[in-house]
Amino acid sequence: MSEPLRAGVIGAGFIGAVHARAVRTLGQDLVAVAASTPARSREAAAELGARTAVDSAEELAAAPEVDVVHICTPNALHAPLTRIALAAGKHVVLEKPVGMNTAEVADLRQRWRDTDRVVAVPFAYRFYPVVREMRERLGGARIRLVHGVYLQDWLSRDTDTNWRVRSELGGPSRAFGDIGVHWCDLAEFVTGQRIARVHAVLPRAVPVRAGSEVDTEDAALVQFETGQGVFGSAVISQISPGRRNQLQLRVDTPDTEYAFDQHDPEILWMGRRDGTRILHRGDPGLGPDATSRNLVPAGHPQGYLDSFTGFVADAYAAMRGEKPDGLPTLADGARAAAITEAVLASAARRDWVDVTPG
Repeated sequence: MSEPLRAGVIGAGFIGAVHARAVRTLGQDLVAVAASTPARSREAAAELGARTAVDSAEELAAAPEVDVVHICTPNALHAPLTRIALAAGKHVVLEKPVGMNTAEVADLRQRWRDTDRVVAVPFAYRFYPVVREMRERLGGARIRLVHGVYLQDWLSRDTDTNWRVRSELGGPSRAFGDIGVHWCDLAEFVTGQRIARVHAVLPRAVPVRAGSEVDTEDAALVQFETGQGVFGSAVISQISPGRRNQLQLRVDTPDTEYAFDQHDPEILWMGRRDGTRILHRGDPGLGPDATSRNLVPAGHPQGYLDSFTGFVADAYAAMRGEKPDGLPTLADGARAAAITEAVLASAARRDWVDVTPG
C-alpha cells in the first residue's frame, strides 16, 4: 500500500467541505485547512476533520508538510494560489475557473508545463458510471445533434446574492463560467468532439442585487458547432425556480438518442423509433469502464459525492504516477476558459465567434 498523500484544503465553504470529505473517504491524510481568517481556519479544521489549521491561504499553499493543495476559494485567488503551490513543488486540485482572464490562464498553463506536477480540475460529472457508459456507446457513432440544459434556482429571487455575482471576485462570466463550462466539458467528453464556434446571448434578468448593480449574467443561451460540423445548443440558468441542479445532456445519433440527467444519475435513457430502453447503473449490459466505477450494488444509489470522490481518487492516482483515463487537468480548465471567452465575445458582438484552439 502506498503512503497516504498529505492534503491541504484552502477554502471552507460548500465545495471545500466536498473536497475534504473525498480526501477522508479515500483514506488520505487531511493535514491542514486554511479559510478566510485565522479564527475561521481553526473552526474549519474542526468541522472538516483536519489535523491543523493554517492562518493564511498563502502559507498553506507552500506548507512543507503538504503534498497536494486543494484550492476552493473565490475565483480571483485560484491562479495566484496555484502559482505559489507549483513553485513550492505541490500537486494541485484546482476549482474552476483556473484564471480570471486569458493572460492569467496562459501564464498558469506554462508554469504547469514547466513542472512534473499534477493539476487536476474537478469536472466531476465525468465520473458517473452511466456517463462513462454513454461515452463508450457513442464511440465511433455518427452524431447528429447535441443539446441540453444546466439549470439552477439559487439566484432566482431578486433578493438572492453571493460573491459570485461580482466580477472582481468571480470573473467576467457567472452563469456560464460557473456551470455552463460543466455542461460543455461533459458534452465534449462523451462525444469526443470539440466545440469550434459559438453564438451566445447572456441575459441579466436581475440587474440589481442587495442594492448593487450586477455585471454578470444570470443565464446563457448558447448555440455551437463542433469541429466535425455537428450543431448543438445549451440553456444555462441560475434563475430557474425548482431546478436545484439539473444538468441534462442529450446526444442524437441516426438510430438512438442518449440522455443523461444529473437529477436521475442512476440511469442512461436510450430512445429509439421502435422503443425506449432504460439502462440502470449496475445492469449486466454496462461496459467495463462504467462497471469499474460501481461502488455499491445496483439499487443502492450513487450520487454526486461518489462521483466527486472518484475524481479525487483518479487525481491522486495520477500524482502517484498512474495514468487514469479521463482525468480532467489544467488543460481542460484552460479549455473551459477559452469557451467562456468565446461566449462572452459572441454575446458582446451578437455574432458567431470561434473558440481559440489549444
